[in-house]
Amino acid sequence: MEIAPRFIIHETDHWILNHHMSSALPGYLMLGSRTHANSLADLPGSALTELGGLLAAVQKAIESRLKPKWIYISRFGHDPGYPIHFHFIPVYHWVEELFWKDARYRLLETFATVESAQSLTDGAELTLFIWREFGESPEPPATQGPSINQVINDFRESFK
Repeated sequence: MEIAPRFIIHETDHWILNHHMSSALPGYLMLGSRTHANSLADLPGSALTELGGLLAAVQKAIESRLKPKWIYISRFGHDPGYPIHFHFIPVYHWVEELFWKDARYRLLETFATVESAQSLTDGAELTLFIWREFGESPEPPATQGPSINQVINDFRESFK
């Protein structure tokens, strides 16, 4: 899949950092390999060397500029049509609040009370919420803080 230039934040010899093109959540970033490979073991050594520093730099930029409650860094997917890539999902306080207010996601609970469940919510539940509500919903929730375009422009400056 071609990344629309307006979403690209930073490029190196081996990696492209972009805002997730189909997510309405500001700060949801993707770091994808320029090499079509499905396994880290198939990437050239120079790409692997570059990867560690980039993962750390992206996390630091998200933490310092957007200040989410958590950042989930994950590799999903196994479609051979896409190069290996990593998701940086900021979980803001207001996103977690939306999650707890949405009765549809209470079906995930196996606990007696919401209070006890809140301390035990895992990343999978919040990731599902973010994907469904900010990625797949035709009417995503209103966001707080900077817009996607503001995030992209700010992060472009920070990676210069």
